[in-house]
Amino acid sequence: MSAESPTTAIYDPRQAESKWYEYWEKNGCFRPAAEGEETFSIVMPPPNVTGVLHLGHAMDNTLQDILARCQRMRGRRVLWTPGTDHAGIATQARVEEHLRAEGLQRELMGREAFLARVWAWKNEHGGAITRQLRRLGASCDWEHERFTMDEGCSRAVREVFVRLYEKGLIYRGDYIVNWCPVCRTAISDIEVEHEEQDGHLWYVRYPGADGGAGLLVATSRPETMLGDVAVAVHPQDERYAHLIGKYLVLPLTGKVIPVIADEYVERDFGAGAVKITPAHDPNDFEVGRRHQLEPMNILNEDATLNENGLAYQGLDRYEARRRVVADLEAAGLLDRVEENRHAVGVCYRCGATVEPRISRQWFVRMAELARPALEVVRAGQLEFIPERFAKIYTNWMENIRDWCISRQLWWGHRIPVWYCENCGAEICSRVEPSVCGVCGGTSLTQDADVLDTWFSSALWPFSTLGWPEETPDLRDFFPTTVLVTGRDIIFFWVARMIFMSLEINREAPFRQVLIHGLILDAQGRKMSKSLGNGVDPLELIDQYGADALRLTLVTGNTPGNDLRFHPERLEWARNFLNKIWNAARFVLMNTADITPGEAGNDLSMADRWILSRYGETARRVTEMIDGFDLGEACRLLYEFVWNEFCDWYIELVKKMLYDREHPRERLAAGRVLLRVLEGTLRLLHPFMPFITEEIWQNMPGNSGSLMLQAWPASGGGADAEAERQMAAVVDVIRAVRGIRADMNVAPGRKADICLVAQPAEYEALGAGEAYIKQLAGGERVTILPAPADKPPQSASAVLTGVTVYVPLKGLLDLDKEIAKTRKEISAALETAERMEKKLQNEGFLAKAPEAVISAERDKLEKTRLRLKELRVRLAELQ
Repeated sequence: MSAESPTTAIYDPRQAESKWYEYWEKNGCFRPAAEGEETFSIVMPPPNVTGVLHLGHAMDNTLQDILARCQRMRGRRVLWTPGTDHAGIATQARVEEHLRAEGLQRELMGREAFLARVWAWKNEHGGAITRQLRRLGASCDWEHERFTMDEGCSRAVREVFVRLYEKGLIYRGDYIVNWCPVCRTAISDIEVEHEEQDGHLWYVRYPGADGGAGLLVATSRPETMLGDVAVAVHPQDERYAHLIGKYLVLPLTGKVIPVIADEYVERDFGAGAVKITPAHDPNDFEVGRRHQLEPMNILNEDATLNENGLAYQGLDRYEARRRVVADLEAAGLLDRVEENRHAVGVCYRCGATVEPRISRQWFVRMAELARPALEVVRAGQLEFIPERFAKIYTNWMENIRDWCISRQLWWGHRIPVWYCENCGAEICSRVEPSVCGVCGGTSLTQDADVLDTWFSSALWPFSTLGWPEETPDLRDFFPTTVLVTGRDIIFFWVARMIFMSLEINREAPFRQVLIHGLILDAQGRKMSKSLGNGVDPLELIDQYGADALRLTLVTGNTPGNDLRFHPERLEWARNFLNKIWNAARFVLMNTADITPGEAGNDLSMADRWILSRYGETARRVTEMIDGFDLGEACRLLYEFVWNEFCDWYIELVKKMLYDREHPRERLAAGRVLLRVLEGTLRLLHPFMPFITEEIWQNMPGNSGSLMLQAWPASGGGADAEAERQMAAVVDVIRAVRGIRADMNVAPGRKADICLVAQPAEYEALGAGEAYIKQLAGGERVTILPAPADKPPQSASAVLTGVTVYVPLKGLLDLDKEIAKTRKEISAALETAERMEKKLQNEGFLAKAPEAVISAERDKLEKTRLRLKELRVRLAELQ
């Protein structure tokens, strides 16, 4: 026995968790089995390499671990691949922050020196989250751990880029992009979050170039008017038909711009005339292309105004806005200002307001890639769980725009394109070229940008298995079986993995996608630093243990739905673990002289019942896991362990275990206890691996690790008759306990019990008579066939097929109880009468709030129900 044997009264998770995780890892328990026809593979959504574990990670990896452990026990060769993401923007920003504290700047250091610092930072801090995942109990194969910028993944990234480039699916061009002035890089459409913000709508007069009144134009960003190249009106707007083709004077600049007609204009918005700024608005960009208008960029990378900003050059965009508005007002060109609540795009990383800005970037053409990615879902070759997320995915893919994949960063996969300084040729290559293939020049410069982090993440299911090499892992474990991930990254990651794999491998990267929701606080709010409602999972593990945290994150968790995190549920989970521990402690201490084995033909009704219930629980739990309803599987196990095994079966067989006069029956009960406990530990193991391993290791005859034992067989051993009989016995015991509680019978007083039963229940109650006497506090149990007279002065309960009577004489002082009950009836009558008068008072009904009136009516109804119960009780006492 170890120091943490279940003979110890209290389970200490800290000792068990560190001991068993080290044991599993040291003994290679996480590696795929060497033999086996069926495989199960899953890739971990790679967390940021410099990140720390949060509750979302904990839930996501708990769900994956449950699936991996279960499939491993079912004999499949399981590969759960862990890894981390280089997280370009986040990691570079983190390192630059530390450099600033040292008085250093990235630009002055140079690219190579800066990247050396980032790698050093990664090597120093990058292992934190993987150590934390170990504490959670994640059974991933750490020997297969990958990093999105390791040598193999980097080779895969370059190979995919070159293939797409050569096929014409990657191109470079000047387009309007989402620009983050804080991160100083372009970001893709789905990296922009939209927030409703209060703003203004400024109405500005654009005078006619011919001296006419011109047009009134509404704008929410007046500083960008400095980059206007036209004013547009709707072609069917009769108000402005006479101005189409005419010219206006752009305020504050003196520049003359045309009035154009375009159906993009909404006649009912603002004044019905729209300023066209192609360099700083995506819709205006498209209008400008239709009308061959030359865009004018007025913003620098940090959102200050450049030389095209004229007198406002060098000002921050918001200061420029303030001054432009003031100058318009001074010039008499500001007509009015209105309040305007509108959606504003912000960077998902830093929260800065994004600026649409024309920039030369690299893009992936999405039309050709989206078609097979849509078809594979429509054809049912790839399944979303729950199914509703397939529609969300489909809607997005049907409206997808080209993907901007270049980022103005230094940390990341550098774009494998070089430019010849002699002839300007563009060279895309898997390896660094030394000579220009066009002119033979040797002065080549690599593109300075890096790829979007999600580009490498999109290759994760196959790059981690050794692609582009034909490795044994790729052959055996691709495509992967299932992807487990949150609903918040379906577009960021899931969709991109699907279309990349279909393009490169001609098959989907996984067969199923299990979507889970987000973890919210108890009030239903998203956890964030600003709200101060975040929870550190490591602190919870320190306090309650990893198994308790896992149980809390799974119970009540349904696919696709958000989960509210209630800290008090951790106490519930810990109590359940203690229940299991104490049950195991009881079994092992009372079966020390019993060897495990077949129970033979000496099974009692309780033995047959618990074996049947265990078999049905195994069947249903397996069914729920196969359907990815892990929360329901966990609930079924809780109900079986707490209610049926601990509260009923153990209590039913205690007397038999202590009885040395019936050795055959005692041996049968002991072996059933050991069998059900051992099998239940197997079912529980994927959910709570540490405590189950600790108990299992202390059971007689066990060797090796529980995580490598066979999963319990589903079904079989069903005993409907035993379940029917035991259900009748349990109902009677509960009814007697209820009567005793209602009548205030002292717990130690033995009671006579009379049961009047229909034929179907008569036999069952006869077989369970000893159980009823034992657990219902019975002195004598009399079972009569129905019909039969009610014993005098008896409390009763009517069940299906059985009427339960408990004669009260001798159990309590009847005269005292009658007087007490009459007093309670009198008090309840007075209360009801007072409430009725109050509710009949017209003044109260006219003045009191509806909620108060409703509460009074509820109180009256409860008082009336209480009166009814007291009158029934009085009748039984008399």
